[in-house]
Amino acid sequence: MTLLLFVPLLFILVYSFWLRTATGADVAGFYLDNWQEALSDPFYRDILISTLRIAAITTVACALMGYPSAYFIARSQGNKAVLLLLLMLPFWISYIIRTMSWINILGVSGAFNSALLALGIIDEPIQMLYNEVTVILGLVHFLLPFMILNIFVSLDGIDTNLENAANSLGATRWQAFLQVTLPLSLPGLAAGGLLCFVLGAGTYITPLVLGGPRDAMFANLVFEAIITQLNWPLGSALSLMLLAVLGALVMIYNRYLGMAQLMKGLG
Repeated sequence: MTLLLFVPLLFILVYSFWLRTATGADVAGFYLDNWQEALSDPFYRDILISTLRIAAITTVACALMGYPSAYFIARSQGNKAVLLLLLMLPFWISYIIRTMSWINILGVSGAFNSALLALGIIDEPIQMLYNEVTVILGLVHFLLPFMILNIFVSLDGIDTNLENAANSLGATRWQAFLQVTLPLSLPGLAAGGLLCFVLGAGTYITPLVLGGPRDAMFANLVFEAIITQLNWPLGSALSLMLLAVLGALVMIYNRYLGMAQLMKGLG
């Protein structure tokens, strides 16, 4: 942890106080220019708010789609291992390839437009890429397995006899689910939600590939500053700013839900 996490973070923290000059050289020292720009410029604030909003929408979508899938796998008889294997298959394919596959599906000459043209539903291709909706779609595609796995682990640890006991006491299947299964599976749902939100807020590949110029997320600003502009001091300040915001949200999450309870749901 010290070597692979805290030492690199210390380097980034030191770099964030350096100053990039007009000649392109970095001046070592203790300057607050990068932090003043990152914290006072409305541009960065608006992108950060948009990033958190997109991550929240993605997390909710993953929860709504992931819970039924996880429940189906957890309650399957005999073919649970096969379903889990199918769920793990996307992890065997590069994240970049999976993201770029949406271009072949939703592009102007992609499979979806080609099918609509062949059926005569449309006369010309529809532009469906490079907007916020496709960014969210790509993030859901990337993060949904994480949500399903977390919820599945929680559901699989619930004794099915509890549902049978509720049914024997007069509860319907729906009532047994709402009053027994759902509350007991909330730790897994909460853990999956936290994981999806943090990963979604910190990604830059999906908006870079599927988003337009106005759909950049905060990690894209870090990428642009460090890789394109070679402005490491500003990029370091921006990355620490995103880390601080996500860290604060995790602390709030822990305050009201409790990490111990989340880990208990995954145990």
